[in-house]
Amino acid sequence: MGQPNEIYDKYLTRAISETNELTGEILRCRKCAHARTMPVIGSGHPLADIMLLKYQAQASECHEGVAFFGRGGTAIMKSCQRLGIDPLQLYGTNVVKCGNVREAKAEGRCLAHLQRELAIVEPKIVVAMGEPTVAALNALKVPLARGLEFMPGELVEFTPGTDVLMTPDIDHSLDEQRFKAAFWKAFRRLGEWYEAIPPY
Repeated sequence: MGQPNEIYDKYLTRAISETNELTGEILRCRKCAHARTMPVIGSGHPLADIMLLKYQAQASECHEGVAFFGRGGTAIMKSCQRLGIDPLQLYGTNVVKCGNVREAKAEGRCLAHLQRELAIVEPKIVVAMGEPTVAALNALKVPLARGLEFMPGELVEFTPGTDVLMTPDIDHSLDEQRFKAAFWKAFRRLGEWYEAIPPY
């Protein structure tokens, strides 16, 4: 039997390889009219305990091609610092992989990508930011998943191995103090969850 570190290294190597494959698929995706724009790929540790999930990329993310680049990502990193959360435990992505998508239910063509990301990262918790994001998680029809009702600040079991913490959308919470306060109040529960997980 291999040592725990060897086993982890094998999982990590596989996760990196699968993430690279998925990135290639997303970059080659031609499922919709937005396929000519540069898609935004997930960022962070490929075996993170915490998956940060927003609905759609902002202009700064589209410009860099990386999820959570810009104001929203900076705010999240500062919040995680305050909560004592190791940034190596984070992986961030968007439901809709291309920017400037205006159509309703735009996530339909992107759900297969998100499903793969969840399967690769296998997070212990998904921080679902905003009601459309929670609706997209429900639409995934993950085996053994329970239906989610959007309740900011609620932490619920999504599947037997993964919890979901619901928060307002970070991108819509940055410009007004009451929205910032509402986001922080909900997001702070991630710190409680993080403190309670066993150190292994």
